[in-house]
Amino acid sequence: MSESTQMMLGLLLGIIVMIILVSKTKVHTFIALLVAACITGIIGGMPLVDATAEDGSTITGLVTAIENGFGNTLSSTGIIIGLGVMMGGILEKSGAAERMAYSFIKAVGKKKEEWALAITGWFIAIPVFADSAIVIFAPLCKAMSRVTGKSLVGLALAMAAGLQLTHCLVPPTPGPTTAASMLGVDVGQMIICGALISIPMLIVAVFYCQYIGKKIYQVPTEDGGFERKEFRPEYIKSMEELDRLIGEKELPGLWASIAPIIVPLILILMNTVLSLLGIDIPVVSFIGEPVIALAAGTLIAVYGLMAKADTKKVLNIMDDSIKSTGIIMLITGAGGSLGNVIKVSGIGDALGEVVMNFPLPAILIPFLIAALMRIALGSATVAITTAATLSASLMGSISVSPLLMAVSCCVGAISFSYFNDSGFWVWNGMFGVPELKDQIRCKTAISMIMAGVGIVELLIVSMVMH
Repeated sequence: MSESTQMMLGLLLGIIVMIILVSKTKVHTFIALLVAACITGIIGGMPLVDATAEDGSTITGLVTAIENGFGNTLSSTGIIIGLGVMMGGILEKSGAAERMAYSFIKAVGKKKEEWALAITGWFIAIPVFADSAIVIFAPLCKAMSRVTGKSLVGLALAMAAGLQLTHCLVPPTPGPTTAASMLGVDVGQMIICGALISIPMLIVAVFYCQYIGKKIYQVPTEDGGFERKEFRPEYIKSMEELDRLIGEKELPGLWASIAPIIVPLILILMNTVLSLLGIDIPVVSFIGEPVIALAAGTLIAVYGLMAKADTKKVLNIMDDSIKSTGIIMLITGAGGSLGNVIKVSGIGDALGEVVMNFPLPAILIPFLIAALMRIALGSATVAITTAATLSASLMGSISVSPLLMAVSCCVGAISFSYFNDSGFWVWNGMFGVPELKDQIRCKTAISMIMAGVGIVELLIVSMVMH
């Protein structure tokens, strides 16, 4: 067996074992990633610990590669993730997220509720985790269905589509942030490209939601249940009740609500634009770094939205928010460990040689890896992390820019939401969709439709930028 074949075998067995451990056993994804890194390195021929070569240089051992990969990955993403979820917690508890939702709906206007909810979901998922946002805005979706007479299924699916897109494509959410970090992509460029790529996907998704809302016509009842019947045009009502719904709640103002999101985005994008123009302004470079920008956004959220709240209450909100990120950081770090093992062992070069012979456009290779990981593992974040890990080892071997490789990883992770996806069950449970056929027609179908549009976009952009 050649050395190249041995390294490829190590990687293949490592990934297979990881998938089996996660999908068929009680082993956690974090541990499974570390096991995969060990199997990949050992079978690939890496020394277990640091060794000295004949010329006196140091050969990095497996343990060191795992530790370095973990630390280097979290050094660039851990702080961003932590700040993002703390800010998201403040937006949730203060009512700012709900204020943004109501304002978007009013701005879009009557008979465009799916568009309003899709745009709301797209915007809200930037600071707030998608699964949490589904729960937070479930009452809003139900209220919209009762007021307008439109199907709750179509409205809620539009919201979920918007949430899923920015969750997978736009930093500072963990997946795209990690992909940008692993592939050496500027976060600002990732925000711009991810946001632009998501727009056609969102447009097609909304049309599907309008269609499926008539095929699965279901409205909430006063007792908390759901009533399903055949759709009729006369069921659709006006939106005059929306003003009353807003008036019944004490919510913060719109500008105070959106400032924690808008300010960091402006700072990051300003730094990116100046960098692209070759203009160096140290102060802008400093405040435009994602860590500093997100810190500013978090402070704006704390003092702009909860200035009058009890200090202990505010701290508890941020503490509770950060607790949920521990496992995300562990998984992200472990993905970095696997990636570093692949890089140090030389597997990346061997993988590049194999991939170059695939009868597949190079831009779709990261997409395919992420899609397979999403099918196997369920988590979009883990799928992006794994795809970025493997794609990083291909840099220089395929003629695709790191930015497009990162976006391709993210688009692939959108592709298949089904039974092993937590968001799949959260959505079905919150909006009363218990039948398998309907579940597939909703969450699974919308994710595949959006990914299909994404494939077309990737192919077009890669040809233009080639």
